[in-house]
Amino acid sequence: MSGRSHPSVLTGLTALLLCCAAPAAAAEAPAAAPVDLRGSEIQVFIENDSFGSTDQYYTNGIKIGGGIPADKVSKLFTRPPNALLDAITDGASNHFGLFIGQNLYTPRDITIAAPQPNDRPWAAWAYIGAVAQSVKEDRLHTVEVDIGFVGAPALGRQVQTFWHEYVVDAAEPKGWGNQIRAEPGILLTYVHKRRYGDSNGIQFVPHAGLSVGTIMTLARAGGILRFGQNMTGFGPDGIEPGGAMLKNTRSQYDAGRRRPWEWFAFAGVDGRLIAHNIFLDGSLFRDGPGITRKDAVYDISAGLSGRIDKLRLSVTRIKRSEEFDGSGKQKFYSINLGIEF
Repeated sequence: MSGRSHPSVLTGLTALLLCCAAPAAAAEAPAAAPVDLRGSEIQVFIENDSFGSTDQYYTNGIKIGGGIPADKVSKLFTRPPNALLDAITDGASNHFGLFIGQNLYTPRDITIAAPQPNDRPWAAWAYIGAVAQSVKEDRLHTVEVDIGFVGAPALGRQVQTFWHEYVVDAAEPKGWGNQIRAEPGILLTYVHKRRYGDSNGIQFVPHAGLSVGTIMTLARAGGILRFGQNMTGFGPDGIEPGGAMLKNTRSQYDAGRRRPWEWFAFAGVDGRLIAHNIFLDGSLFRDGPGITRKDAVYDISAGLSGRIDKLRLSVTRIKRSEEFDGSGKQKFYSINLGIEF
């Protein structure tokens, strides 16, 4: 046997040393830090007129999404972008969020398959969106961008037919063949809110905003009056663009958030001056159904909201004014379930 080491022996010794060293190295490696979700949230909104014993006009809406604090997003960047973000926000509590949603609109009688030119057009709107919200002291700024489709790609026929057949045992909707024609849509919305009063007692929260896009163009203003204990945020919202999709605020900006529970009752009004509403005016780019709408409409709302630790539930009853001649007022409910981390 030669005095030189055999290659296979060297290979075996090397492999053995690596196997022995690997567990030691793994033991010395620090455990991965848990993901910090504080300040994040998940929100689910459902609106439906069947809770008010009707099945017409704005008949269903759903919006699901969530958000995270901006400082968690900013960790993806290095300075100077972080320094610029700090300068712009000036110490505010900022959140970013993403969501998906769908709204359905029908005439008064959904069992008629023929066109109904004197009633509300059939319409569906499915979209994805992004929202940014900034809270500083008692001021809230919200910017929302929605991109999606109206018409058949929004799957209004499929969703309402399934819901009526398998969930609520209601009449079959037969007129979706007459819906507003398919086209893409975009909507940009800004809403500002202020909060006056104490978190234990009475608060007044006025708002004003603007929406511009192929889906809607309108200006709005209104407010809510609420009474309760340990109140946080700026009150409940519906699915409407610019609503408080991100309700959570950091405890240093919202004293009531340090409490394990809160509740409040509220009533409010929201008035809108409308320059364009695709769900009534009809398609911007194609011929199709539409009806002459009213330029000014309003909602009157009332409801209850409560939070136990991280779980929040709000129920709002909304009465909407006549949107076109002969439509009458409409009632529907908005339900919001949120989980805050």
